[in-house]
Amino acid sequence: MSPHRKGQLATRPVASALLRPYWAPVPEETLYFAFRGRELLVHPDGPHGRVPDEASWAALGLRPVRQNDLGVTDGRRVIAVELADDAAPPPGTAIEGLRALFGRLDDVSYRHAFHAVQVVDWDKNHQYCSRCAAPVERVAVTAGPPELAKRCERCCLSFYPRISPAVIVLVERGDTVLLGRNARFPGAMHSTLAGFVEAGETLEEAVVREIREEAGIAVRAIRYFGSQPWPFPDSLMLAFTAEHAGGEVRPDPSELADAGWFRADAMPVVPPRLSIARALIDAWMRRQGRDPDSLRSVL
Repeated sequence: MSPHRKGQLATRPVASALLRPYWAPVPEETLYFAFRGRELLVHPDGPHGRVPDEASWAALGLRPVRQNDLGVTDGRRVIAVELADDAAPPPGTAIEGLRALFGRLDDVSYRHAFHAVQVVDWDKNHQYCSRCAAPVERVAVTAGPPELAKRCERCCLSFYPRISPAVIVLVERGDTVLLGRNARFPGAMHSTLAGFVEAGETLEEAVVREIREEAGIAVRAIRYFGSQPWPFPDSLMLAFTAEHAGGEVRPDPSELADAGWFRADAMPVVPPRLSIARALIDAWMRRQGRDPDSLRSVL
């Protein structure tokens, strides 16, 4: 079962700041990550961008549909805001997709944006209890960090932001690597293979199944590489490397337009450095004694 959201299911590993405890001294600044749908409101500063701080947010005069306090990390209080679907960006601002903002927002703000958009989606899509259909409310916390939880007051069922784990795998055979092209990829881009973990599976079992289903081959020597939150809309990418253990590549046409083995000196167009797929490929290129900067990318 390969994910429909595999547009590329991946990113540069990001994590540390969002895993730290939320409690902190009074924050140095408050930042507002306001989304219309899945697009972020920013102040464009030349080729860069920045999200509104407390002063500029107040001056914009926007009315949130809903908002969530995500606590304090890196000395910044983070507020996730849902804007109305018809909200127009005020003068001096723009509304842009997260992919387009890669490399334009600073790295910390980009991590916060990944977090905030998933919370906005969760809040918007969980207004009623799935068991009894009663309205749900945010769990109130009087001390310590805010808790991202909702609870049904009628039946006491709790709801937390959804995270969908997916494996993404770089398979090696000698001095070649397996890459595939999904029909939904832009242009001629090829990438590592990925898919969602099914209920009851270990991550290693998901790796074996996904590669067999998509490419028709067996793998062995599965090794963990890293992870990355991928909010398109709610994936957690778990990256692995593996070795070819047998079989000829037979791409599943329902998943891949084509797939094959590529040498480091004859690589196709690959994903941007936004993705952990690219981190897998770059690490392999270095092991082959090649400069990853020589790769052609969609960005």
